[in-house]
Amino acid sequence: MSNADSTVTPLKSLAGEGVSIWLDDLSRKRIESGNLAELIENSQVVGVTTNPSIFQAAIGSGEGYEEQLADLATRGVTVDEAVRMMTTADVRAAADILRPVYDATQGRDGRVSIEVDPRLAHNTTATVAEAKQLSWLVDRPNVMIKIPATKAGLPAITEVIGLGISVNVTLIFSLDRYKAVMDAYLAGLEKAQAAGIDLAGIHSVASFFVSRVDAEIDKRLDQVGSDEAKSLKGKAALANARLAYEAYEEVFASERAGKLEAAGTNKQRPLWASTGVKDPAYKDTLYVDELVAPGTVNTMPEATLKATADHGVITGDTVTGGYEQARADLKAVDALGISYDEVVQQLEDEGVAKFDVAWNDLLGTVAGRLADKEAQAK
Repeated sequence: MSNADSTVTPLKSLAGEGVSIWLDDLSRKRIESGNLAELIENSQVVGVTTNPSIFQAAIGSGEGYEEQLADLATRGVTVDEAVRMMTTADVRAAADILRPVYDATQGRDGRVSIEVDPRLAHNTTATVAEAKQLSWLVDRPNVMIKIPATKAGLPAITEVIGLGISVNVTLIFSLDRYKAVMDAYLAGLEKAQAAGIDLAGIHSVASFFVSRVDAEIDKRLDQVGSDEAKSLKGKAALANARLAYEAYEEVFASERAGKLEAAGTNKQRPLWASTGVKDPAYKDTLYVDELVAPGTVNTMPEATLKATADHGVITGDTVTGGYEQARADLKAVDALGISYDEVVQQLEDEGVAKFDVAWNDLLGTVAGRLADKEAQAK
């Protein structure tokens, strides 16, 4: 093997297969310590995703936020405003660090995602208003606004894309909902086109959740308890994701998508989310090694990123040849009386609820910290 070949790491191999590696984490400490810049430099990281749980952990730890908290307390701002000021400051700083990647990839990568208030997940109008506000507050071309793929979120996606704002659609679990998300994106592009907005500047990813599908279906397979049920464990999430990629290929090969692409639009890329394994019996890089396909994004918690760097096995495309097997695996699960529709709806409901709880915890944490600062100032 030549010296050049010896430098090919699993992360470089993954990027070479057309997978964009995004970090599923952000904190002020990560920004100010130079850690984020180092991951971009050495670990092929070309984007960052955040969510309410990530911010709750970051701001809850307190590291790096003391000065801003003191200023916010002095100004007497509301807890909601304080949270928005802190989270958008972090996203703005991360966007600046990633700006060279954004420029080098013509806006495809170098992205930082921030979520609309999860309490608005079932309110279309409020979600649109919040997305506009967040886009204005962060004020960086490489921000992506995260909108959940709830039924109320779908028309909001169309509206926000139609305004020329790039969107990361989150909390997608089912194939039907994913198809509706792609439809909402195309409708948004058509709206933007009619309004004369530059289509080349609009980007989107669709965050298809992976590990949570196995966590729930495996639990139900254990309850069935047969040898056949046990043999299906760890297969549903990959099957679901692979069939999502098949749907992506079909939709973006359609005449409708083709017309928009000819007008300069970008495909909405599938993003594999929730890629840290939940079951310690599985290889910790399972949802990276087995979901390699061109034009995708894999957003990883740092533990998964490090595991992939250390012992990921990248063997080329592990998605497009597996559609028939994927269909067979999901059919076998269904034959055991485990309802796919019921599982994916439960996961969506739980996903919205988890972010809601995390956001409320964050508000509670910040309220306490502001009160402490106010007391100290007296």
